[in-house]
Formats: sequence, structure tokens, C-alpha cells
Amino acid sequence: MIKKITVLFLGLILLIPLTGFAASTSKVSIDMNYIVVSPAEDGSTNISVMADYTNKSTEEFKGDGNEGVLKVTLPSEATDFKFLDSKMPIKKVDNGFFTINPIPANQSVGLQYSYKIPKGKEIKITFDYPVQIMQVLIPEGMGSAEFNGVESSNQGLYNFDNKNYWEYSVEGMQVNKAFTMVYNKDKQPPSASTGQAQSKSNNGEANSVTRSAPAFHNPGHIRIWEQSPLHNFNPHIFLIVILAIIIAGISYYVYFRRKAKLEDLRVGADKEEKAFKLLMSKQKVIMDKILELEESHNSGNISEEDYHKKLEAYKEHLVQVKINLRKFVE
Repeated sequence: MIKKITVLFLGLILLIPLTGFAASTSKVSIDMNYIVVSPAEDGSTNISVMADYTNKSTEEFKGDGNEGVLKVTLPSEATDFKFLDSKMPIKKVDNGFFTINPIPANQSVGLQYSYKIPKGKEIKITFDYPVQIMQVLIPEGMGSAEFNGVESSNQGLYNFDNKNYWEYSVEGMQVNKAFTMVYNKDKQPPSASTGQAQSKSNNGEANSVTRSAPAFHNPGHIRIWEQSPLHNFNPHIFLIVILAIIIAGISYYVYFRRKAKLEDLRVGADKEEKAFKLLMSKQKVIMDKILELEESHNSGNISEEDYHKKLEAYKEHLVQVKINLRKFVE
């Protein structure tokens, strides 16, 4: 299960925009923060977190003079805390934990941990470092979430490993200022819109307006008409026919211009679609490689050092794929 969640988090890197953080004096920022929320059998709430902390400075980061290097604050109601990387030393404190190892200049460290929130308790989340966006995932059919004190939006369903997750994007978090996530396992998000506009009948009938000709016509105009080859035609009907021809000509011109433009757009869209599909194929290959790497690591067929080197290489490749995908969503 932990392996699948890890791969899920890596895949979601492609869904988060690569925009910069607001100006901050902090040497450390949280580049990504993902939370998977689900109900536990005892009625409490399971919280699984994966976050990347980046040292933006040109010097090794050893902490801000606290009890360790990175500080992570947990909700006061959190229970059953588990840190999922047994090789990374941490120091547990009353309101969270600290990491011990310094972070090299311009490098990142990933933290994975989980905890539970008792039934009926709100989930109060605090960030100790600047973070631009947080992604919250809830398995389909296992409830929904609401947020207070931040901006949030439901991004719809995200499919991973043949399982759907409701995805929420949360923004506007402030350092050291708690906000609330209210999880309700019994309230499901509204069904996704089908995207089909409701058809509306237009029964507005054209009013039949009879306009009588003016009682007075210029005698010179009447004489010119009676002396023309068209004098056998009703002048009003003739005028209507001429106007219809002009309108038809303009309509056909606009139609063919629009058709040619749509054809150009279609050709361009086909090229973009092919490029997009190629990038998505690359993503799938990378994800498969990560799964193979995890299996090799679990079976002891690869050393710990080689495992971490390859995993970092795959993550870097995912980021490059994401950069190339940006033009399709901007």
C-alpha cells in the first residue's frame, strides 16, 4: 500500500504548476505537499502525507536554531504517528517532529508520514515553511472535504491504478497560521458535470409585420423604374430578392473563411494531441519503471544506494515531462 501511495504522489507531480513562490525570507520552501485522507475502521480519519522540502540557499541548511533541522507541526489531536522512512532520523516532540540531517545547498528532501485524527475532530493543519499549493486526495466513495481559512477548489476525479480519487487544490496558506480541513466520510462530492449544455427550445416566432408602402414615392424614381427592363417586377419584391442575395453571399464568405480557419486549428490541434499523447506515454513508462524499482528494492535485488539514485533520476525525469506539459494547460 505504501508503495502505491508513493508512486501516486510521484505521478501527481505532473498535475501541480511550476509557478514560483511569493517572496519569502525563509531559506526552505515546500515544493509539493500531498495528503491522502480516508476513514479508518474505528471511525477516526487516516492522514497520509508526502512533502518535498527544498533548501533554496547556497549554503547547507542546519535549521533555525531549534531542536533539529526541519520542523513539522502536527495537529494537536494527532495519534498513531508513523514516519515512513526508517533510514532518516527524526526527533519526536509534543506538537510534531524535527528532522536531524542537514539539507545540502539547493537540494530537496522528501518526508513521508501518517497519523490519525479521532472521530468528530476537525483537522487543523499548520505549515512551518512557505508552501504555494497543497493537493488533497480522497478515494471515491469515501467522503469529501471542506476547508476554512484558505482557498480551495474541487478538481474532479483523478484515476490511479484503476482507482479514482477526488482531488482538491488548496491555496493561500500562511506560515505558522493554522487552517481547518473538515472531513466527512458520509458526504460525497457532487457528481461531475456531464459537460452537455441543457438544450433550450426557442419558440420565439417571428412576428408577421405588414409594412405598407409609403403613400408617397418620388415621381422621378417611379419613372426610372417604369422605364427599366425590370418594370414588370414588383419593386418591393425585387429589393427583397437583391437583399437576400447579398446576405447569402456574405454568409457563404463568412462560412468558408470560418471553415478554413477551423481546418487550420484542427491540424494544429492534431499535432498538439500527438505531442501530448507522447508525453503521457513517457509518464506511464516512468511510472512502470518506478514500480519495477520498488519491487527490486523490496526483493533485495538492488542496493540501497542504487535504489535512491535511480529513484531520484526518475523523479527528475518526471519533472522534465511536467515542464513540457505546461504548454498544454497554460
